[in-house]
Amino acid sequence: MALRCGIVGLPNVGKSTIFNALTASSVPAENYPFCTIDPHVGIVPLPDPRLPEIARIHGSAKTTPATVEFTDIAGLVRGASQGEGLGNRFLGQIRQVAVIIHVIRCFEDDNVTHVDGAIDPVRDAETVETELLLADLETIDRRLEKSRRASQVGDRQARAELTTLERLHDHCNAGGMARDFKSASNEQATIDSLFLLTAKPILYVANVDDNEFSDPGRSALPRRLLAFAEREGNQAIRLCGSLEQELALLESEERELFAGEYGLHESGLEKLVAAAFDLLGLKTFFTANENETHGWNIARAATAWEAAGEIHSDFQEGFIKAEVFKYDDLIRHGSPKAVREAGLALLEGRDYHVEDGDCILFRFNS
Repeated sequence: MALRCGIVGLPNVGKSTIFNALTASSVPAENYPFCTIDPHVGIVPLPDPRLPEIARIHGSAKTTPATVEFTDIAGLVRGASQGEGLGNRFLGQIRQVAVIIHVIRCFEDDNVTHVDGAIDPVRDAETVETELLLADLETIDRRLEKSRRASQVGDRQARAELTTLERLHDHCNAGGMARDFKSASNEQATIDSLFLLTAKPILYVANVDDNEFSDPGRSALPRRLLAFAEREGNQAIRLCGSLEQELALLESEERELFAGEYGLHESGLEKLVAAAFDLLGLKTFFTANENETHGWNIARAATAWEAAGEIHSDFQEGFIKAEVFKYDDLIRHGSPKAVREAGLALLEGRDYHVEDGDCILFRFNS
C-alpha cells in the first residue's frame, strides 16, 4: 500500500515546486495564482537503505520499494468552499489520502506575489484549514439530510447514525476539527465513511528560502509556524522547495556535491516521509527471495495476519505461520540459513505484532 499524501496550500506558496522536487516531475510553477489547474499525482519509491542490503543477502533479481503517492491540487483561497478559486473543486481528490501536507510560505520575495498581499504563516494556515472545515460541514450536512429522511421511515441504522452526525455537526460548526471529535467506538465507522478532510493529520511544511535553510532561526516566519503546529498538536518541518527542486534535477554525483555545500544529509523526500511515518504511526516490513525483495508500508500496531493481507488476500486467508528474520540479524549473520542456525529465526502466529525492518516469510495454504 502506498503512503498517500495530499498537498494543499494557498496559491504561490511553493506547492508545485515542492511536488516537483519530491516526484522529480515537471509541473508548472509560475508566479500567478492557480497555476496548478488539474490535480497532479506522483508516485515515488520510498527511500530505504535496508532494501538493497536485504536483496543482496537473498540474491534477489529485483527490488520493489514501498511507495509514496503525492497529489497536488490547485491553491485554496478564502471563500473556496463557496466556489472562489479552483482548489475547492478538487478537494475530492484528497479525501482518501492518509495525511495532508500543508505547504506554508515562510520566505520573503518581492517577485512572488501573495494572494493576501503580505506573508503571515499562521493566518495562511488558518485560512486553508477554515476552508477544509467548511467543505467538511457541507459533507456532514448532506449525510445528515439523507439520514433524517431514512430515519423518518423507520430505518434503525439511520436513526443511530443521526445522533452521531448531529453531534459531529455541532462540533465542527463550532470550529472544531473532525480529528478532535470525541467519538464512541460504535460511532467510528460512520465518521470514517465521510472521509472528512479535517479528520486527517496535518504535516506543515514551512517553505523557506536558502538563506534561512543555511542559517536556521534567522527568520521569525518558520518559528511562528512551528509554534502554531505544536499548539495544534500537529507536526511541522522546514524545507527549501527551490533548493530541493534544483537538487532533483542534478545527476547523482553533482547532487551529492551540491547537497554537501548546504549540509543536506537527507533529501526533502526522506525528511518528509520520516515525518509522515511518525505522524501516522507507520513502519516498513520486507518480503524477500531469489526473485524479488519487496518493501511494504503497514500500521505500527499491525499483526502478522494483517501484514499477510497487505501482500495478497490468499496469504491472509490461508495463513499458517510467519517466519520472521530481524534485519540486524540478517546483516550480522549474512543469510536466512545462518540466522536459523543461530536460533534467531522466529516462527510466529497471526497475532504477532510486526516490527519495523522485519523480513517475513509467510507460510500459508494455497
